[in-house]
Amino acid sequence: MKEIKCPHCDSVFKVDNTNYLEIVGQIRNKEFDEELEKRLRDFHLHHEQALAFEKEKIANVYEKAVDEKNSKITQLQNDLNNIALKQELLISKTNENYASKIKQLENEIMELRHEKKELSLKHENELTVLENTKEHEKKLLQEKHEQEIREKEEAIAYHKDLKVKLSTKMVGETLEKHCEIEFNKLRMVAFPNAIFEKDNDISGGSKGDYIFRDFDEEGNEIVSIMFEMKNEVETTATKQKNEHFFTKLDKDRDAKKCEYAVLVSLLEQDNELYNQGIVDVSYAYKKMYVVRPQFFIPIISLLKNASLNTLEYKKELKVIQEQNIDIANFEKDLHDFKDKFSKNYELASKKFKTAIDEIDKTIAHLQKTKEALLSSDNNLRLANNKAEELTIKKLVRKNPTMKAKFDALKKDE
Repeated sequence: MKEIKCPHCDSVFKVDNTNYLEIVGQIRNKEFDEELEKRLRDFHLHHEQALAFEKEKIANVYEKAVDEKNSKITQLQNDLNNIALKQELLISKTNENYASKIKQLENEIMELRHEKKELSLKHENELTVLENTKEHEKKLLQEKHEQEIREKEEAIAYHKDLKVKLSTKMVGETLEKHCEIEFNKLRMVAFPNAIFEKDNDISGGSKGDYIFRDFDEEGNEIVSIMFEMKNEVETTATKQKNEHFFTKLDKDRDAKKCEYAVLVSLLEQDNELYNQGIVDVSYAYKKMYVVRPQFFIPIISLLKNASLNTLEYKKELKVIQEQNIDIANFEKDLHDFKDKFSKNYELASKKFKTAIDEIDKTIAHLQKTKEALLSSDNNLRLANNKAEELTIKKLVRKNPTMKAKFDALKKDE
């Protein structure tokens, strides 16, 4: 038997073991239920507070991420707008400069062409005057030449009488030596800037006898002559003709870049054609003459004087050619400038396109980040829904012990 004292009236009464265990069990069940209810209330309160804290924390993180994303997108959009604006300004300015430069160059070309046209007209007028003057001088020269021919015809008889003696003299000292001596007699008086020398260059396969070149004070070539000297004695069995040497003389003249070719000959002494003085054979070979030795100095003087009349024309023609070359070079430089500018423009456009593509890639990446954050927000929302749907009933649904306790609490209520 167990004794139990009442805490209110201090009465002592006895109970058997069965009643004692039943009373102790009731006390323990009540304390356990109260403790369990308290702990469930504390757990539910703690869970709600933790859930609210996590929701607030997640909301803050999401809001911060969204703000940062929107800020970056705004910044990138502003940078893109600034880059596009700068590029448009640069392209506009470049196009304006390019158009201005092209316009300036086109104006310069027009001015040069206009000057060229005026210069051409001027030269045409001067050439007309020059031709008229040349024609007049040619007429005077022809009259003078006719006078000289008359004088030479008077001397032909005399020279015919001395033909044998002259030929003997030429053979003795050679025709070449004779012509060289005759030239040196008048070199300093009539030809101070001229050269008269042996042609020793056989690089072309043949050579002439002498080359004559005369120059003005500025070093410009006035006239150039390739000379060939031919002689034979009266007793020569096989007689040569002047025309046998024309082809070689013309080839030597062309190879040595001479303007005229002159054959000084004592061949065909009985041929009246060659005995009349200076014979023009340019009908067969360009700018070629045949003369007797006594006309060696006169042919040089005549050709020099004729070339002097066209020297100014040659100078002006050279100036025009140089101007044409300058204009051609200017146009070539202009085309080069256009090509280089076009290449630089294409390169800048490619770089600009590359920058735009990179910005598009960045925006696409940020868009993916945004989608990931939105997906995270959706998962958080689902988690919150699940937390709100959580009840004591669901927690103890698969726990019979806890379910029995909660059912007992409901009965007590």
